[in-house]
Amino acid sequence: MPSSPSSSAQAARELLGAKLRVLREGSGLSGRAFAERAGWKAPSSVSMIEKGQRTITARHVDVWCTVCGASELRRRQLMAEQAAVAGMWVPYSQLNRGGLEAAQRSIRQLYEELAFARSYQPKVIPGLGQTEAYTRAALTGILVEQRVETRQAHEEVESAVAERMDRQRLLSRPDARWFFLLEEPVLWYRPYSPGLHCEQLLHLMELRRRPNVFLGIIPADADRRGVHPEEAFDITDDHLVTVELVSGYLSVTLPDEVALYRAMWERLWALAATGTAATALIRSALKRLEAGQDGV
Repeated sequence: MPSSPSSSAQAARELLGAKLRVLREGSGLSGRAFAERAGWKAPSSVSMIEKGQRTITARHVDVWCTVCGASELRRRQLMAEQAAVAGMWVPYSQLNRGGLEAAQRSIRQLYEELAFARSYQPKVIPGLGQTEAYTRAALTGILVEQRVETRQAHEEVESAVAERMDRQRLLSRPDARWFFLLEEPVLWYRPYSPGLHCEQLLHLMELRRRPNVFLGIIPADADRRGVHPEEAFDITDDHLVTVELVSGYLSVTLPDEVALYRAMWERLWALAATGTAATALIRSALKRLEAGQDGV
């Protein structure tokens, strides 16, 4: 399973570079000859691109196809692959560049069109399962880290919160199913106030009652038999996986890799408590929280 953007994203870039090398070699051109025809002063650039040692842009693919006389079909195929590779890794700084609200809106269409969503979270409550207060606290934390000016931060957070709360209405879509899988410690983690966390846990119990929402919680004492906690990931239908890492999001679309995440999901879900058993775990966390509040 990928644990850094350099795994899947770099592997995909290297694969694309290898295809460009095959294209060049198939045309009978050496690296130096290719660079001369491309009008490049540094022949080493050819090798670096073909080895995936630098970002491969659409312009690079266009140059390879033009110099090597690739067919229009081959050009389209390579351009499509380059676009997929370029979109695999999105740092948070880039995702939030247009503001938190824009970042929230950017994924709305995906949620409007999917039929089967699976979300695994070992750290926090998934966005679609958050209360308004939890979302506001989480998004405020992002801007505090970015040191955004206070008034601007407040306005930006409120707009983003409104967008996410509106998106949660999609949980009522009759043509979609939503699966949320949490590690039990997520119920115990308290990054915000006890009152806010209590409200969030109660909301999870309400969420479980929706007919097309399925909640699974992996007990902390589960016999995992080699199935370890993984990084947070979401599977959209059976064609897209988004992986949440410390510095950004990794999008996986290669069928073989998507299949690996589907298999991991099945292993993790098999460990989960569902239905009334999941509710019991939430109630236990609530009792612990309430006992702590009484002792303050």
